[in-house]
Amino acid sequence: MLSVQSICAAYGTHQVLDNVSLELEAGRVLGLIGPNGAGKSTLIRAISGVLEVQSGCIEVGGQSLEQLSPAQRARWLAVVPQARNLPPAFTARETVALGRTPHLNWLGQLSKKDEDIISSAMQRTDTLSLADRPVGQLSGGEQQRLLIARALAQAAPILLLDEPSSHLDLHHQLSLLGLVLRLAHEDGLAVLLALHDLNLVSRFADQVILLVNGRIQAVGLPKDVLTPAQLSQAFKVSIQVFLVSPDLPPVIIPGLL
Repeated sequence: MLSVQSICAAYGTHQVLDNVSLELEAGRVLGLIGPNGAGKSTLIRAISGVLEVQSGCIEVGGQSLEQLSPAQRARWLAVVPQARNLPPAFTARETVALGRTPHLNWLGQLSKKDEDIISSAMQRTDTLSLADRPVGQLSGGEQQRLLIARALAQAAPILLLDEPSSHLDLHHQLSLLGLVLRLAHEDGLAVLLALHDLNLVSRFADQVILLVNGRIQAVGLPKDVLTPAQLSQAFKVSIQVFLVSPDLPPVIIPGLL
């Protein structure tokens, strides 16, 4: 579904990504972890086409990303960014409706199908009750859930999420990430999920990439990447990993060196 081949990216003279490659399959959640400044957000910006890469190639569905128009990219890729930049005067429903923009006719009118998709996206993210409220009156967590709903309304087969659980309480964190997992496993979406919380990655990711200083240090199953040695080296703290039960994901506990 998504192929990233040896890409490099920089901000001015500051090199951020160095020879990064990954494959993202339909029906899978790929967790992206790493310390602050590792390049996680930059990688998502590069894959979405917001940041031009210096070298390498990004393909979606076998097509080169640079050869696709913005509208074509939006039909392939839906992004939930880390920063919230929502129009405060828009209602919640109007905000989610923006996700349908790549699918509208030349008149820009919403069809009955569009309206149904918008309602479904809001229902799945527990935002339907906010539909008529201005975005500027909503909490950070409510706005974050609207960003997820907007991405779902876009109905793209690839979903890129940059810290989507930030600003959410525990209930909505688990609800949201459970939804992300179902979107992959049941709806067949290909999901790239950047998270700081290693225990959430352990629970909700099918595979994990560890990014450090713009380079991939490890990639594989959570049990193979989320090890004390690799995590301690990457995050510069002593980290212990405990297996509570064979049926449960490992529990990751950091401590100071």
